[in-house]
Amino acid sequence: MTQSYVDLDVRPILRDGGEPFGKIMEAVAALGQDQGLRLYATFKPVPLFGVLEAKGFTHEAKEIGGGDWEVLFRRSGTPVKREAETAPATSTAGWPDPVQQMDNRDLEPPEPMVRILSALETMEAGEVLSALLRREPMFLFPQLAKRGHTWRGGLEPDGINYKILIRVGRPPDTAA
Repeated sequence: MTQSYVDLDVRPILRDGGEPFGKIMEAVAALGQDQGLRLYATFKPVPLFGVLEAKGFTHEAKEIGGGDWEVLFRRSGTPVKREAETAPATSTAGWPDPVQQMDNRDLEPPEPMVRILSALETMEAGEVLSALLRREPMFLFPQLAKRGHTWRGGLEPDGINYKILIRVGRPPDTAA
């Protein structure tokens, strides 16, 4: 069976400061059994690889110039079973004040996620990081869960900025 592709270019959404995750997932849900997704993005969407792998897709990524990427997602036929992810915290009551605060609103993806994960690696279990972002960090959440961190986030009262508090934890395989 020949694989055909549905094209989705999320570069304009990303350049306008938007979050294309919902549009990507809509496109994936609408694919036929013999179809794959050809995605164009302004960065290599590494966190998306795991999300779609869990839905039974493999990927092939290549830089196409100017920092832009083309990624082909093909059905592999077998979704990858993931360990249960931790859920966001229902409350931050009892959490200490943040020891580190970051303003990532002027950064392009995936730099905010990279900076947050790097900062968390230098912190002690139980410490809290606060970060301001331009959008809800959909790709960050599975990475936090994988590392055993808890978080709570939401839009600020201005309705524009997203604030997340992350409490450093231990990866599930090292929890005592």
